[in-house]
Amino acid sequence: MLDLLFYVFLGVVVLYAVLFILIVAGDCDLYLQFAAKFGKKPSTLKGKVVWITGASSGIGEYLAYELAKAGCKLCLSARREQELIRVKKECLLYGKVNENDILVLPLDVIKMETHSSATQHVLEYFNKIDILVNNAGRSQRALFEETSVDVDREVLELNVLGVLSLTKQVLPHMLERKEGHIVVMSSIAGKVSAPISASYTGSKHAIQGWFSCLAVETFDRNIAVTLLCPGPVFSNILDTAFTGKPGEEFKGKMNSSEKRMSTTRCAELCALAIANRLDEAWIALNPVLLFTYTYQYFPNLARVLGKRMGLKMLSKIREGNL
Repeated sequence: MLDLLFYVFLGVVVLYAVLFILIVAGDCDLYLQFAAKFGKKPSTLKGKVVWITGASSGIGEYLAYELAKAGCKLCLSARREQELIRVKKECLLYGKVNENDILVLPLDVIKMETHSSATQHVLEYFNKIDILVNNAGRSQRALFEETSVDVDREVLELNVLGVLSLTKQVLPHMLERKEGHIVVMSSIAGKVSAPISASYTGSKHAIQGWFSCLAVETFDRNIAVTLLCPGPVFSNILDTAFTGKPGEEFKGKMNSSEKRMSTTRCAELCALAIANRLDEAWIALNPVLLFTYTYQYFPNLARVLGKRMGLKMLSKIREGNL
């Protein structure tokens, strides 16, 4: 009996050691690693109509390129029409699509009164919407006590209410067709409390809650919900981030020496998560990925470690400076 217990214990230790190595060596969670190796490729999405908000820069822009390569038909939305036209030209250059496969549709996500007509425009153009990618949003940098409640409200309107509004316009169409996929750009900050950005962190935690509920309500109606959770990624997110004061932008710049994932790699992993209809995907380099696992499965230990490291160290980790 003791021999059996020893071998069981040894097996568990070996299993955890292998999982630890995979986490430390990887740039995404274990489910996504498995999907990348054995799951569906983005090319299986060929012919799908995908509506991407926030498609004029950052992860949204590079996700458009990945899906264009896969042969998806795209609706590109953001406030800046000229940037969307540029992204469309790039998609046509490198993607398996033609001119009529890409619709440029300028959209300000916080102008929720326009969401109904925008949805109708997409449906009239493509006759369907297979996948909605809610990618539009902004980050925020300021201490909790220095952040005006007006900034909290602005962040929630853009990162949460605008996303909910557009989803609620598209969802009835998907339910009627008995098919669809809602993708939401959350963040590792939606899983872990990211310091000096409480408004952003709160908005992403809210996204996790709202769309996790939607996933439960629609799982037996052939509507998938995928929450994408990137960690530090090279983009313009700091330049346009909210601060603690209304109307002010952070104007922060990223350094090439920072430990951030490339936008291209992040988009590749996002496309894989979408193709495999994963419920949630963590996309980050270490130590952020390992800390996310600790926070998820050993929350008390994670908080103890966080207190030991202190605010300065945690801030460096979240900005890729460690």
